[in-house]
Amino acid sequence: MDLTVEDAGAVRDFYAAIIGWEPQEISMGDYADYCMAPPRQQGTDNPPVAGICHRRGANAGLPPVWLVYLMVPDIAASLLEVLERGGKVLSQTRSSSGGHYAIIQDPAGAICALYQEN
Repeated sequence: MDLTVEDAGAVRDFYAAIIGWEPQEISMGDYADYCMAPPRQQGTDNPPVAGICHRRGANAGLPPVWLVYLMVPDIAASLLEVLERGGKVLSQTRSSSGGHYAIIQDPAGAICALYQEN
């Protein structure tokens, strides 16, 4: 899940303080977004559980909501179904590490991302 906001640094600090997440900076060129990981415990991995991103670049049009990623077997077919069933495609398909995703809005107005693994 990701959260896109105007001031990702302030929101990063908010969740780090209240949940204990540890931020990992991700360079976006002239600014940084953040992967948030649970506190590291001795002898365990510390994979990210969330992202906190600036509302810039590819994320410029996203609302400040927690965006969940829902797995689909065929993103192109799923996006066609979104349109046929009264939803909206809010972003074109984008590549990410390990797959492709697009942001949609369902007929009730809820926003999520559809994600297909490579």
